[in-house]
Amino acid sequence: MNGRHSHRNIVARTTGGVHSPISEWPKGQQPREKLRLAGPEALSDAELLAIFLRVGVKGKTAVTLAQDLLGTFGSLPRLLNSSAEEITRCYGMGISKWAQIQAAYELVKRSLEHELMHDSVLGSPAQMRELIQAKIGHLPHEVFLCLHLDSKNRLIECQELFRGSVAQTAIYPREIVKEALIRNSSALIVAHNHPSGDPYPSKKDIELTRTLQQALQWVAIGLLDHCIVSQSSFFSFVEAGIMDIDPN
Repeated sequence: MNGRHSHRNIVARTTGGVHSPISEWPKGQQPREKLRLAGPEALSDAELLAIFLRVGVKGKTAVTLAQDLLGTFGSLPRLLNSSAEEITRCYGMGISKWAQIQAAYELVKRSLEHELMHDSVLGSPAQMRELIQAKIGHLPHEVFLCLHLDSKNRLIECQELFRGSVAQTAIYPREIVKEALIRNSSALIVAHNHPSGDPYPSKKDIELTRTLQQALQWVAIGLLDHCIVSQSSFFSFVEAGIMDIDPN
């Protein structure tokens, strides 16, 4: 089992009840050295996070501080999507550390978008899912995304088009068609999140998908999928057989 999926705890090394600094740990157990020797997959979430934090606080190593943060927020995605106000309430965390984490997370999202701009989205379904999940999966309010695709199904732009409340978002097919025409899109994948945690589509979601598919057909733009994400789940209309797409 690799470090990313491991749930084991890292026991802080102590000497006389005092946390020993990471620099005094065996080389192979220091996060940076462990990454160099075994690769990032070998590190736990706390160890990877500790590399961004760089230093701990009085009585806590960077690894222990990272463990505390993960425990406070409950998951790595929840931590990555935390606000400055939320994270600075935690002992040892300031704006600079929050900014470091946010910058690293933004680089990940931009990297995913860059990959999809050069390869077919249909040929990279895992990256497409990761991008949608990273963009909106953990937001506390509903957001509707449009992934605009060119004739080779490469990403033109991932556009946030509508934003709503915890329970619902007003979505206008006419506006979606207009934005697709502006970008000369050949096809679209649309997505929105369910902050409630249940990714299964509502009756309105299904009706919207059918209406949008018909509207796009009038301007020769294909709707390749409608995806719904929650904090830990992903739903695809196509995979569920709710929506048929034209293979041409």
